[in-house]
Amino acid sequence: MTLELVYETHSITEDNEAGIATGWLPGRLSPQGRALAAELGRRRPASGFAAVHTSDLARAVETATIAYAGSDVPLHLDARLRECDYGTLNGAPVAELARVRREHLDEPFPGGGQSYRQVVEATADLLEDLRRDHDGQRVLVIAHSANRWALQHLLEGVKLEHLVDAPFDWRPGWEWTIA
Repeated sequence: MTLELVYETHSITEDNEAGIATGWLPGRLSPQGRALAAELGRRRPASGFAAVHTSDLARAVETATIAYAGSDVPLHLDARLRECDYGTLNGAPVAELARVRREHLDEPFPGGGQSYRQVVEATADLLEDLRRDHDGQRVLVIAHSANRWALQHLLEGVKLEHLVDAPFDWRPGWEWTIA
C-alpha cells in the first residue's frame, strides 16, 4: 500500500519576477509563468494522475488550470496547501522576508501570520488524507515553497532550519513514494 506523490511549485508569477514574497496574497502568473504552466501539462500529462491537489491561492489554481485545461483529471483546491502566511510581510520584498524567516520557525509572523511549523502541521494533515484517499495511486500536488519544505521535512527528515535558510532551488518537480 503506497502513495506516489509528485510535487510541483506553482509557475512563475509577476511577484516572483519583481522580487516580492506574495504569501497569502493571490498573485498572478507572468507570461513566462503561463508558458511554464502549459509546459507542466505536457511534461506531466493528466493521464498519469488519479487527481491534482492544489493550493487555493490564485497563482497555484492558475498553474493547475492552464496545465490541465480540457483534461478530466479531478482538481481539488485545498487551503492546507497555501504558502506560509507572512502576516504584515505578505507582499514584502523577498530579501526582507529572507532576513527573518528563521525567526518564524515556531513564532507566527506578526499581524496574524503563521509559523513554518504550522505549515508543516497543515501539510502533514493533508498527507494523511492523501494516503487514505489515494492509496495505490499517483497524485500531483501544486503548491508553494513552504509546502515543499514541509514535505522535505516530513518525508526526508531534513531539518526545517536548514530548509528556510537555503536559497530556493527550483527544479521540475519532486517525487516521493510513501508507504
